[in-house]
This record gives sequence, structure tokens and C-alpha cells, in this order.
Amino acid sequence: MEEKQLYEGKAKKVFATANPDEYRVYFKDDATAFDGTKRGTIINKGIINNKVSAFFFNLLAEHGIPHHFIKLISDREMIVKTLKILQVEVVVRNVAAGSLAKRIGWEEGTKMPPPVLELYYKNDELHDPMINEYHIQAMGLATPEQLSEIKAYALKINEILSAYLKTKNVELIDFKLEFGVHKGQVILGDEISPDTCRLWDSETKQKLDKDRFRRDLGNVEDAYREVLKRLTGEVM
Repeated sequence: MEEKQLYEGKAKKVFATANPDEYRVYFKDDATAFDGTKRGTIINKGIINNKVSAFFFNLLAEHGIPHHFIKLISDREMIVKTLKILQVEVVVRNVAAGSLAKRIGWEEGTKMPPPVLELYYKNDELHDPMINEYHIQAMGLATPEQLSEIKAYALKINEILSAYLKTKNVELIDFKLEFGVHKGQVILGDEISPDTCRLWDSETKQKLDKDRFRRDLGNVEDAYREVLKRLTGEVM
């Protein structure tokens, strides 16, 4: 029986499986920026993001962070736990860059001690507006207990990933996380990849993420391949 496609987003397709507790996720090469107004293709992006996400999920599991990843089944596909996604995106920022640098008037590259945590309403039609805990409560997007868990997990994930990436000569500038509920438990979902993180070389400050696509910096595929190589040793 053919698996039913449940969802197609900018970077992934999600399918039902024979197991009601599992989804199959397919990673695409499609690239978008600026709310989908800029579109293109990054060759083998889906393969790299699938493998990088699996690597990061496994790393986080070693530190007690619950997540939806179960296993890779191909270069572009993984099996994950079913999730009821909470419509709150979490962004953790260690260094001023992108929209934050513009919003607060800081020069890009300025460190932010301590990390800044931002919350956004996950809604494409409204362009994912920034919200706060009062909005979340009023809109019923998450319970106070769920929000507390999400924030604690996000800051812990930041510590784990930042420390590990430093050993690979990569600086974690900022990143986006999504969470959901699986059998009553809040767990990490979505992906962690050069699509969802800003990653700079620690020495040269060269960008190794989707900003190369957003800003027409060139060598986009090379940057994604470099991240995979530094994390796993795999050369594509």
C-alpha cells in the first residue's frame, strides 16, 4: 500500500507509515528564503540535511534531550516519531546576525552574553511573527508547563551544540527549533541543519549555512558539504 503524504513544506515531505506511531520524512533539495519569495535548488541539500540532522539528534540523545528521530532509511529519508507540532518556533541567538542585527542596530558578529531566546508563531500566512509568553497563553499555543520545557530544552541544546561545534572549528551563531508532543511528552522535532542554523568558521568567519543562498554569496553546495565533512568525516 502506497504511503499517504501528510504534508509538504519548503524543505521536506512527511508521509504516514504502516506504523501509526511513525512518520517517514523525505528531505528535498528545494531552497527558499524571505518567506518563499526567493526560490532555488541546492544540489544534494536534502541528503546533507538528512544526515546532519540525524547526527545532531543522536548527539543530543547522548545528553538526555528527547527527540523524534528514530533511524535513517536512505540518503534522503528518516523515520521519526509522530508529533503534534506545537505552533511555537524557538530561536536561540549567541551572536547578532540577520534580522536581529538589523532590529536592534548591532553590528553583525557582535556576541550576545547571555544567549537570547526568541519565540515565533509558526504560521506561514502571517510570516511567522515574533510573539511572547502572554501571546502564547492567550492563543492557547502551548501550556505554561510545555513552554517552560521548551525554553529549558532550547538553552540546553544550545550548550550541547555550541560546545561540540567548537571542537569542529565551527561557531553556532543562532538556530531555530521546533517541538511537538508525542504520547503526552514534549520532544524536539523538525531538523537541525545548515538550513536551520547559522554556522560560521571559527577562524575565518566564513558562513557555512543557508545565508550563502539568501545573500547570493556563492559556493552554497560547498558550504553544506563542509558541514557534513566536519561533523561526520563524510566527503561528498
